[in-house]
Amino acid sequence: MTRQLALLGSAVCLALSAGAAGAVDLPTRKAGLWEMKMVRTGGPMPEMTMQHCTDETTDKDMNTSVGPAAKQACSKQDIQKTATGYVSDSVCGAAGVTVTSHSEIIGDFSSAYTVKTTSHVEGGSSGARDTSATIEAKWLGACKADQKPGDIIMPGGMKMNVKDMEKLKGLIPKLQK
Repeated sequence: MTRQLALLGSAVCLALSAGAAGAVDLPTRKAGLWEMKMVRTGGPMPEMTMQHCTDETTDKDMNTSVGPAAKQACSKQDIQKTATGYVSDSVCGAAGVTVTSHSEIIGDFSSAYTVKTTSHVEGGSSGARDTSATIEAKWLGACKADQKPGDIIMPGGMKMNVKDMEKLKGLIPKLQK
């Protein structure tokens, strides 16, 4: 169950990052299959690599559907364009945990991009801690024949679709109990 929560949390985190970034009209990613490698330090999550099949509509839908949830959970969410990409600063909270984050996003969104995030976490069972995460994404080509836009293939082969995030919103409070 802990591993499932960690994987679910990663997927939600990725979606929230995409939703937050969409507020400043980041370019949509090139349609097709993206490999996303996430490396975290300062927390219990291991390195993981997942694949995400996307198209222009799915990227825009992710931004639209996640944006309101992020606005509700975040007291600060500033994103600015820079000479090399984008910078984001946010303060978000849920269930007694506050996360203050700084992210730098660089890349062209058609072949590769990188998101580097540093966070300070307050509250929860672990108390205060600092974490960092890097997401390295690269375009692999067309989605596979058995994939549809929105599919995320997690480590171990578990498949979920970001279009089902509305269903997951109701599941998260149940999993926290």
